[in-house]
Amino acid sequence: MNEKQIHFKNRKILIYGFGKSGISCFNFLKKNNICTIFDDNKKNIPIKLRKQLLNINKLSSVKFDFIVLSPGIDIKKCKISSYLRNNRTKIITELDIFEISYPNINKITITGTNGKSTTSKLLYEVLKNNKKDVRLTGNIGYPVLMEKKIKNNTIFIIEASSYQLDYSKYYRSKYSIILNLSPDHLERHGSFKNYVEAKFKIVKSQSNNDITFIDNENKFLKELVKKNKIKSKIIKIDHFENKKYCKQIDNIYFNNSSNEKNLSFVFSIAKVLKLNLKTVINTANKFKGLDYRQQVIYKSKKLLIINDSKSTSFSSTAPLLESYENIYWILGGLAKKGDKLKLKKKYFSNIRAYVYGKDRNFLINSLPIKISYTSSATLKEVMKNLNNNIKKDNSKKVILFSPCAASFDQFKNFEQRGNFFNKIVKVMLKKIKK
Repeated sequence: MNEKQIHFKNRKILIYGFGKSGISCFNFLKKNNICTIFDDNKKNIPIKLRKQLLNINKLSSVKFDFIVLSPGIDIKKCKISSYLRNNRTKIITELDIFEISYPNINKITITGTNGKSTTSKLLYEVLKNNKKDVRLTGNIGYPVLMEKKIKNNTIFIIEASSYQLDYSKYYRSKYSIILNLSPDHLERHGSFKNYVEAKFKIVKSQSNNDITFIDNENKFLKELVKKNKIKSKIIKIDHFENKKYCKQIDNIYFNNSSNEKNLSFVFSIAKVLKLNLKTVINTANKFKGLDYRQQVIYKSKKLLIINDSKSTSFSSTAPLLESYENIYWILGGLAKKGDKLKLKKKYFSNIRAYVYGKDRNFLINSLPIKISYTSSATLKEVMKNLNNNIKKDNSKKVILFSPCAASFDQFKNFEQRGNFFNKIVKVMLKKIKK
């Protein structure tokens, strides 16, 4: 079906997955279309909408024009896997619906393995402070189809995960940003190659009038650009070029290499968009970051505590391990397939690891031999052991909660995990201050 022929009126549409994305798609499409809902867990669908619920026994007899797939659905492992494979041409995503419905809206799409949320939020605040009508949506937690009162000059910043891009067919972004790429979500994509291809779709879909931003220091990304026929203009971010601007930032949040690179991307994008760079500097100096993403929750002369509960891979944590000394590092949870810690030997002696959770043995075996560690079953036990040790340490120290693993062994999500850590820290600090 040609993109220009696509419309959402009087269509039979199956919405598969009824989380945030699925709900927003349903609400957006239900007025002008016949929408049917399905979720692997029936309990996710409100009782008042059960009339729209797909009867799986009648699936083969129903002909849908489109199947809207939520990001969390894995075709290979879901309840109607064979049906989806046979009807793959009909599969679209929330991003596709947005593109077809608003083809001329300026979109800035940010993807990569690490730093997406931080870069998206910082750029959003910069644009907002430059008096732009800007919306922050996507994987950061705000479905793009929920936005209202969209004007011709509205700018969308869309944080896009590999899950969101994987099944998209029509989505195109005026500006696409790939921050970095390292092995991630291999349990879903099957291989690093497949993961990369999902991310790189955002670049391949661009036209001659579009712009792609990539890290000039990332050899892998540069090779990808060489191997593929890219229509868009490629801007390779030279972080050294932006050093003079980054030096004007007095904010501990940007004291590590990963966030400094995120900041450098924002400066480069701001130049292309012809924004006031002083506004970028002022915004960055006031930037508080996002909860549970390299978040400084306590700071004194001798103690710094960082809550990085969002970290689910070694690659996201490594820059923090390189940025501080005397680190009490807490990690644990459900480890990711193929994940490895890449860290120079000179940093090993700075770190004491406290490992917990279901995959703690795997994580321990992933650590360099010279990094000392303590093993515990739960995060609560970890904090008890750690607290006893820091009492004996009168030097300047950092408690870094950066799990390098998913939270689902002991917590509902990384937010709950981060909140739990904050509560323990609060109690611990009260005892220290007594």
